Amino acid sequence: MKTGKHFLKGKLICFRNLTSNGHLLASSFHLPTAIFRHPVLSFQHPASSFQIIITILFLNICVFGHSQSLREYINIAEANNPEIQAFELRYSIAEEKVNEANWIPNTEVSAGYFVSEPETRVGAQRARIGVKQMLPWFGTITARENFATAMADAEYVDITIAKRKLALSVAQSYYRLYAIRAKQAVLDENIQLLETYEQLALTSVEVGKASAVDVLRLQIRQNELQQQKKVLEEEFRAEQTAFNNLLNRDAMMTVDVVPEMEIPREDPFYTNDALSLNPELLKYDKLYESVAQSELLNQRESLPMIGFGVDYLPVTERSDVNFSDNGKDVLMPMVSVSIPIFNNRYKSISKQNKLRQQEIETQREQRLNVLESAFAKAKSQRNQARIAYNTQLRNLKQAQDAEEILVKNYETGTIDFNDVLDIQELQLKFQINQIESVQRYYVQSAIINYLIN
Repeated sequence: MKTGKHFLKGKLICFRNLTSNGHLLASSFHLPTAIFRHPVLSFQHPASSFQIIITILFLNICVFGHSQSLREYINIAEANNPEIQAFELRYSIAEEKVNEANWIPNTEVSAGYFVSEPETRVGAQRARIGVKQMLPWFGTITARENFATAMADAEYVDITIAKRKLALSVAQSYYRLYAIRAKQAVLDENIQLLETYEQLALTSVEVGKASAVDVLRLQIRQNELQQQKKVLEEEFRAEQTAFNNLLNRDAMMTVDVVPEMEIPREDPFYTNDALSLNPELLKYDKLYESVAQSELLNQRESLPMIGFGVDYLPVTERSDVNFSDNGKDVLMPMVSVSIPIFNNRYKSISKQNKLRQQEIETQREQRLNVLESAFAKAKSQRNQARIAYNTQLRNLKQAQDAEEILVKNYETGTIDFNDVLDIQELQLKFQINQIESVQRYYVQSAIINYLIN
C-alpha cells in the first residue's frame, strides 16, 4: 500500500495504488470469500469503461493470486498440529481393532501320563494327548468386525471435527492479524495527515494566523498515534506467535496477511437445516450406530459355542496274547457345545445398549440446540458487523466532507486547528471501527461456515 498526499489547488487529496494481494478461500472447510479494499480515505478518479474493465480484471487476478495463502496455512496446521496427529493415531488404532476382531478362542492342547497304567483288552494305556478348538456361533466374528468398524468410523469423525476447529482457530487468528496490520496502516496515514497539518500550522504561525500551541497540539497527537502504532506492533507479535503455534512451527516465522478487505454486498442464505451436516452431530449418529452393532454382537455372543477336538491314547502291546488289535493306539474325535444357560449378563448388556442409545439421542438433541443457538448468534453478529460497517462508511464520508470544508477555509485564512484535530480523531475512530467491523464480519462468517459446511 502506497499512500501519498499532495496539495492541488488548495485541496487535500488522498490517492492510493492498488496492491497485488487478494483473498479467496476454497476447501473442505469453506472460509468466506473476501473482496479487499483498504477501509481508509479514498479519492474517486473518473475512469473510462475500458479502465473500469481492466481494474475489475486486475482485482480478480489479485484475489485469485492470494487465494492460496490462508488455505496453505490451514494445510500446514493440519499436517503439523500435534492434536490432529494424536487423533489420527487414535483412528489408526481403531482401524487396527478391526483386524483384532477377527479372532477365535485359543486352541487347547492337553497331555497326560498315566502313573498307574490302566489295562485294556488291547494293552495298557500309557498317556493321553488331546487337542480342542472352540468356535463362535456363525456370524459372531462378522458382528465383532462390524462393531470395530463402527467405532473406527466414530474416531474418524473426531479427526474431522478437530481439523475443522483447528481451521476455524487459524482463520480467526488470521483475521486478527489482518485487523492489527490494517489499523497500523490507518495510523500511518493519519500520522502523515497530521504532519501535513503541522506544516499548515507552521505556515499559519509565520503569518500570524495561528498559535504555536496549535503546532504543539498537532505534535502531541502525532506522538499518541505513534504510541498506538507501537502497541499494535506488540499485539501483532503476540498474535503471530499464537498463529505459528497453531501451525506448530517456529514462533518467529513471518505471517503474511492480506492488506485490504471489505464486506461483500450480499451474504449467502442458510437455513438451520444445513446444521445437519455438522460433524459434531454426525459423531452422535456414528456412536448410535456403534451401539446398534454392539447389540448385534451381544446377541451373537449369547449363542452357543461349538468345539471340535481329538484325543490320542498310545497303548502298550500285550505280550501274553497275540491278536490283530494288540497294542492298537486309541484315536477319539470329540464334539462339544458351550451353552450360556445363565445369560443374565447378555440381558443386562442389551438393556445397557438400549439406554445408551436413548442417552445418545438426548445428547444429539442437546448439541443440536447449542449449534442452532450458535448459528443464530453468529448470523446476528455478522449482520451487526455489516450494519456497523455501513454506518462507518457514511460517517467517514461526512468526516471527509467536513475535512474538505476545513481545507477550503484554509484558503481564506480562517482554519481552526482545534476543529482539524477533532475531525482527524473522528476519522481515525471511524476507520478503526470500520476495520473492526470487517474483522467481526469474517470471524462470524468463519463460525457460520464451521457450523454448516
